[in-house]
Formats: sequence, C-alpha cells, structure tokens
Amino acid sequence: MPLITLADVSKTYRHGSLEVPALANFSLAVEAGEFTVLAGPSGSGKTTVLNLVGGLDRPSAGTVTVGTLEIGGAPAKILADYRLRRVGFIFQSYNLIPVLTAAENAEFTLMLQGVPRPQRRRRVIGLFAELGIDGLEERRPGDLSGGQQQRVAIARALAAEPDVILADEPTANLDSRTAEELLDLMRDLNLRRGVTFLFSSHDDRVIGRARRVVRLEDGRLAGDTGQRP
Repeated sequence: MPLITLADVSKTYRHGSLEVPALANFSLAVEAGEFTVLAGPSGSGKTTVLNLVGGLDRPSAGTVTVGTLEIGGAPAKILADYRLRRVGFIFQSYNLIPVLTAAENAEFTLMLQGVPRPQRRRRVIGLFAELGIDGLEERRPGDLSGGQQQRVAIARALAAEPDVILADEPTANLDSRTAEELLDLMRDLNLRRGVTFLFSSHDDRVIGRARRVVRLEDGRLAGDTGQRP
C-alpha cells in the first residue's frame, strides 16, 4: 500500500469572484522510502501538491491520503497533529526563528511535541554531527551561511522522525556548490535512513539526483519516470 496517494485530485483557489485552477484530475502514488521530485515550471501545481500532502490545504475534489489519514475529511485538530508528528517541512527560505539558536530551532518541533529537553538535545546533537554542522549549535541563524541554515532546517525536519519530508524548492537560495552538497546529503539520508522525500523543483540539479521524476504542466500529470535504483 503506498504511503501517499492522490486520487483524481483537483484544487481551485478563489480570489473574490475569480477562480484559479491549480490542479486538475491529478493522481499520484508514492511508496515509503522514495526520493521523488515534482518537476515543472512555476504555476504547474508542484507546491499545491506539497501543500495538500502536508495537510496545509484540502483538495477541492478527489482524495489525498497519507497512511490511513484522508486529508480532505480530517478535522482541523487531527490535521494539526498530523503536521506536528508525521510530516517534516523544508522551505527555500529556511524559516528559522532568528532569536533562537541553531539547536533550539532544530529542537522546536520536538519541544511542541513535549519531548523532554535532554532527550531532544541529544537527538539534535546527533543530527548536527550527521549533517556536518556540529559545533554550530549555539549560533543564531544570522551568524550562519545559507547552506548551514538549510542544514539546520533539515535537522529540524528529521528530528521528529516523520513519515515523509516535503521540500519546496530547497535549493532556490543556494549557490551551485552548496546546493549540490545538500542534495547529495539528502539523497544519502534517504538511502541510509529510508526517509521518504518529496520535493518540488524546476532546478536540474534536483531533478538529476531524484530517483523518480513526476512532471506537471498546468496542474496535470505530464510524465512520470517511475522509481529508479
């Protein structure tokens, strides 16, 4: 049974009297452990898919199911718990809290879950070492490079050990070398830990490292390479 299933999903956004279609009869199944990128130009529907899978939005038609949770019919409280415990998010703008240290940012989701401080600090210290940013725990985001900030964001996403990590244009604000290093790192995490990654990107560096490329055009499925070794 797939970890993620979108079945005949449509999504229309309304701005006053204007209706803007974002997805149209889109279907996709993602197995646990995949490293998959949603590829396509801006406005093709990539971010909408991530928002639906992440429980940040609900479909206008069709069903979005992650594990046994059907997003469209889930109460708000269930969705909030789902976002807290089962999904990790990585954003192009990092979304770190400026007044917190790097370690505190990485621990933030665990803190919201009620994990005791010693336990969450041990987990984060281990992740920082694994991600090559050990020694930076007490620095604030403003004292870190873009690549270091994104590694902190990856640690935050991994810390809660979610079912899936969603990454929306994760290399958009990084130089080529840093972007490639981070992509190799995330692919290594996928292979070693079996973490499921679902990206959105129009960056060839991301697309070239994905094991599966799902292409969207105008909110519709335009191609799917299937899972590669």
